[in-house]
Amino acid sequence: MSEKVDLAVELPRAVCAAHLARWAVRSWCADLIEADLLTDAELLVSELTANALVHGQGHIGLRAQLDEKRLLVGVIDEGSEFERDLRSEGFQQIAGWGLCMVEDLSTRWGVHEGHTHVWFELECRGPRLGERGRPAAS
Repeated sequence: MSEKVDLAVELPRAVCAAHLARWAVRSWCADLIEADLLTDAELLVSELTANALVHGQGHIGLRAQLDEKRLLVGVIDEGSEFERDLRSEGFQQIAGWGLCMVEDLSTRWGVHEGHTHVWFELECRGPRLGERGRPAAS
């Protein structure tokens, strides 16, 4: 099966952007993926949206695709450059953990070079999109 579901949302450049990004992802795919995968997706999209708000410029867009194998989410703003530093200053560091979480929780993640378009991928576990259940054990 190759069913694919897409999401495209423009987010405000406002403090509520991360909340709206989480809500958009939950509303869009909560009934299509497992709860733990949804929790990870909400956390990661929130972190990337917060980064776009703090470090980016212009409009913020959220794009996502879901198929039987993976959830792919991208956050895009109109900035001209992305600095790809994972911080490692220890537990006393208060901020700057967003990309570390993306690194740890996602299957893969990256940046489209020349843009401030950061994406992450989460592999779907269990039954694939559209399946009713798992095959019976033999």
